Parts: sequence; structure tokens; C-alpha cells
Amino acid sequence: MEASGAISLQLGVNALCALKLRLPLGLPTPSSDPPGGGETYLSRAWTTSPSVPGRVVASVRRLHQLRATMQWAGSMMSRLRSCLQALPSALRRSLSSAQDVLRRTPLYDFHLAHGGKMVAFAGWNLPVQYRDSHVDSHLHTRRHCSLFDVSHMLQTKIFGHDRVKLMESLVVGDIAELKPNQGTLSLFTNEAGGILDDLIVTNTSEGHLYVVSNAGCWEKDLTLMQDKVRELQNMGSDVGLEVMDNALLALQGPTAAQVLQAGVADDLRKLPFMTSAVMEVFGVSGCRVTRCGYTGEDGVEISVLAAEAVRLATALLENPEVKLAGLAARDSLRLEAGLCLYGNDIDEHTTPVEGSLSWTLGNRRRAAMDFPGASVIVPQLKGKVQRRRVGLMCEGAPVRAHNPILSTEGTVLGAVTSGCPSPCLRKNVAMGYVPYEYSRPGTLLLVEVRRKQQMAMVSKMPFVPTNYYTLK
Repeated sequence: MEASGAISLQLGVNALCALKLRLPLGLPTPSSDPPGGGETYLSRAWTTSPSVPGRVVASVRRLHQLRATMQWAGSMMSRLRSCLQALPSALRRSLSSAQDVLRRTPLYDFHLAHGGKMVAFAGWNLPVQYRDSHVDSHLHTRRHCSLFDVSHMLQTKIFGHDRVKLMESLVVGDIAELKPNQGTLSLFTNEAGGILDDLIVTNTSEGHLYVVSNAGCWEKDLTLMQDKVRELQNMGSDVGLEVMDNALLALQGPTAAQVLQAGVADDLRKLPFMTSAVMEVFGVSGCRVTRCGYTGEDGVEISVLAAEAVRLATALLENPEVKLAGLAARDSLRLEAGLCLYGNDIDEHTTPVEGSLSWTLGNRRRAAMDFPGASVIVPQLKGKVQRRRVGLMCEGAPVRAHNPILSTEGTVLGAVTSGCPSPCLRKNVAMGYVPYEYSRPGTLLLVEVRRKQQMAMVSKMPFVPTNYYTLK
């Protein structure tokens, strides 16, 4: 059955439910109808009696009509529910999810109490901003530090002797070379070389891989990993997967380490970018602190038990350096840092080379060509690809996703995938895809905004220098 027909069917069920709820069930009725049917009984015993007022006869007739409608509605509901149960499970999930309430993180009430303006994002109810403006939150993160709720991200543990084997069968990175508590950004790819999602994989000293991937790809990523776990288990491999129920808080900005150091015993100077450790944070034990983020600034992501998330967030906010920030600031910060948003800047039809993410491919993996899509991706490393993701500095009105990119002669070359005014640079910045021969920094192009063409220049990324903490 097509989705449109299934949705109509569901609407029919909803309408019938509403009809049953609205029926006037309080009218008096005979306790039961004798054989022969209610209407026959009424015509004999009620309508022929001269002592029964006409309005009573009419009311009783309406009552029996309504009762007949109820019986018909009940029968139809039963049939319709049976039809719905026969739908493919994936379609049933999509129908139910369309009516479900958006998922909430453990900090939902906390956000409301602090003035969070909640919006739908990837099936979750998340704050887009707080009482401060988007620009104020953005600049506060660059100058001080901000706290983001990123608990919507999918967190999983991959355990067992063959955990690295499993992960390397799905991603392009060299997971085997990771030292204890070291992590890396990697990519799930398909056999056509397309990017299924981007993720961070950490090789923990506790004997498992800690994986964080995007909320928008939650079901896809989880199915991909679970299917591979079952496949390897059937072949005798020792591997398993656990979905974590933790909250995830991101503390980002140049003073983030200073703020966090006040609440931990570990020396954060020994925790460089893309490394991780389990520690007690402001009295909350068992927190996994990873030095990473999505802003281009120094900072950490803290995986914490859901029941302790509000307590930890409250403790962090006690420092005046820290302010809450939402999705709006997170998006403009990542764009200034030249970081991709999955579904906008990269997707299943984009290869790592086209997406300017060749650096995620491990040297050993390139040589072995043993990751999904290697036969497509590796040759692209040695030759020219048809298109590439580039940064753009643009004049005029703000540039947004889907705006056309043109040559100076007016030929359409590609499209913008992300764009916004940069609060730090006070210029319009964007990303998009252009043919390889137009991808050199300094190349002049045009972008079309509201049917007007304006100048743009290919720019190196990041637009704003990153400040990741590394050991000197």
C-alpha cells in the first residue's frame, strides 16, 4: 500500500474514534431489543401509541439511528485496524511516529525553566535559543563558553574481541591504530562510496568502542550496526552492541577547560583534542569526558547518566563564564568552523573526496581497500572528482541552502548547502558544491539570492580559525 493510502486509512480510524466519542450516550434506551430489530419494535410499541408525544418518538428514532451508526463504526474500526496491522512494519512506524509527541531529553524541563525556545529537530524537542539572541550566544561561545544539550545524539558501545573488526567493516577510518582513550571522526559509507553518516569512534580503556552519531540518522545507523553485529555473530565472531541511555552535554569555548577543571580531579592539560577519560565531574561520578566539539573551539562533550544531567548542568551554570546556547548558535558556530551538517553538506550521494573529507581515510585502509565503497573512493584520491565541497565568502544578502552557484558568465555550476551571516566576520559565509575546476580558493563566482546575482569567492575553510587543544 502506498503511504498516501495508508495515511488516509489512519485518518479514517481517527475520525471514527472521534465519532464514537461525540455520540449522545446519555439518552434513555430500552435495555434490549427483542428479535426482529429495534425499529420494528419501536413502530409497534412506541409510534402506534397515542399516549407517546411525537417529540419522544423522534428522539427514540434518532437514538436507534445513532446506535446503528455506533455499531457500524465499531465494525469499520476493527476492519481498518486489521488493515493497518497488515502494513509493512517500516510504514507503520512512520505513521505512528508522525503522531507521536517529539522525544525529550532529560533536560527538557530545565530548558523551559531557563527560557529555552523549543523547536522540533530530528524528532526531538530541543532549544533553538534562550533569552539571549542567537548572535549573543554565538559570540559568547567564541569569547567565553557555552553549554549545549546534545543528548539527542545516538550513543552506543561496541564490545567484544572483534569490536574493531565490526567497526572497520562499516567505516573508512583506521580504528585499529587508535590508542586507549583516543578517538577519531569517521564516516559510514555504502558500496557506491556515499556517506551514510559521520560519527566519532573512541577506543576506550574499558574494553569497548564508544560511538556517537547523528540523531537524524538514529534508526539508519542503529540498524546498520545491529545488522553487522548479527552477521558477524553468525560467523562466530565475539561482538555485541549496547545503546546507551546517557545524556550528552557539550561545554564549548576558550574558557571551557578552566570552568571544568574546577569540578574534576584529573589534570585537563593532559587531555588533548579527541581523547577521552572517565571521571567525576562536580560530584557526579562515571562521566565520560571527551575533548571535542562542533564549534571549532576548545571544549568537551560529557556523557552522563540521564538522572544526573540536570544536576551537572546546574553545577556548570553556577560559573558566570557559562551560558546556555541552542541549535541556532550551534549551527552558525559549526559553519564558521567549516564543519559539515549531515543531510545538508554531505549525504548518501556524496563521497568523502567530493565532501573534502579525504583526511578521514586511514592510510592502511586506503592501501587495503577494505571498507565499503573503496573501489569508488580510492581512485578519486588519485584523480580529479567531478565536484567538490568549497567554502564561499559572499556579498549582498545572506546566502542559504539551495541557492544556485553560477560562473561569472551565468552558467549554473552547483548549489549552496549551508549558509549564514558570520557573527564573527560580519560577512556572509556558505558551503556548496562546484565542479573541480572551480574549486581553487580565490575563484570568483556568483550566487543567486531571490533571483538576484551577487558576487562570491571560493574561500579556504575554516572561515574562523579553530582553537582545538593539542599537546605542545
